[in-house]
Amino acid sequence: MKLKDPHKIIVKPIITEKSTLLRTESNIFQFYIRPDATKKLVKQSVEELFKVDVLNVRIINLPGKPRRRGLYTGKTKSRKKALVKVKYGQNIPIFEGLV
Repeated sequence: MKLKDPHKIIVKPIITEKSTLLRTESNIFQFYIRPDATKKLVKQSVEELFKVDVLNVRIINLPGKPRRRGLYTGKTKSRKKALVKVKYGQNIPIFEGLV
């Protein structure tokens, strides 16, 4: 598959307690990605944007959760999440200074 614009593949980084723990212990960074993105596209995008060596990419599909507001029911939108393992000693600048 042809590499699209890497800025459009990666939507935004995930910064939570769990992701911070994964980042510090295992050097795994988490991102929300486009629904049509593949592991190969995510790897190429992260390597091109942040100039790091990616060892492994895992992708998780998160289904939308049902929500209710009074009489009206609906659901939140579905998302896709990528867990990117980076070579030991390398870091992604977006996450620096957050620990």
